[in-house]
Amino acid sequence: MPSVLFVFTSADKTLTGKQTGYYLPEAAHPYYVVSPHASIDFASPKGPNPPVDEGSARVFGFAEDAGCVKFLSDETVKEKLSTAKKLSDVNVKDYDAVFYVGGHGPAIDLSQDPINAKLVSEFWNSGKIVSAVCHGTAALVGGVDAEGKSILLGRNATGFSNAEEIAIDAVKAVPFLLEDKIVELGGKYAKADGLWKPKVIVDGRLITGQNPASAEPIGHALLKALTDAK
Repeated sequence: MPSVLFVFTSADKTLTGKQTGYYLPEAAHPYYVVSPHASIDFASPKGPNPPVDEGSARVFGFAEDAGCVKFLSDETVKEKLSTAKKLSDVNVKDYDAVFYVGGHGPAIDLSQDPINAKLVSEFWNSGKIVSAVCHGTAALVGGVDAEGKSILLGRNATGFSNAEEIAIDAVKAVPFLLEDKIVELGGKYAKADGLWKPKVIVDGRLITGQNPASAEPIGHALLKALTDAK
């Protein structure tokens, strides 16, 4: 059975002081797609109990979103969250893939964390799958290949769009606009043909999703990549 590391943010405040954390559906939906077919560990910069974005828990943590409701009450998930590894304790050799959960938090801490940059680079340079959804893609900006070039350089990728950031009035909440950063690093940014629509891009071992609507589809893309890699 393949093994996947889910990485969560440890940041609980945006640059404007608003509460943040990991975005609930961007963890729950891919988790329940992948977990029946792979072993999954959780990790974050600070280790146990990464913060959830309280707004996402209020919006999605009700009966209409069964995956999110289940995630919040799932005893296995609670155990994984309470025992999440520190990034500094992760051994890349233990995993076939890394998946970065979204929420504004990754743009705050993971994007600027040298330990995470080293981790992303090690996953990539070991030939493993590197995946992320929404602002989770911000965690990839420090990753470099064996030649020291950005892993996004020349590759197709996506993440939360400028238009979506503007629509929720969160431009000042993050240190950079993710769409702009991907382009700045030489990536070929693509997005859905409308706000909040799903978009998943698979470019070899790099798998990225644009927004919350992309969370379940990226789970299926990750699972396919793991299956194909057998």
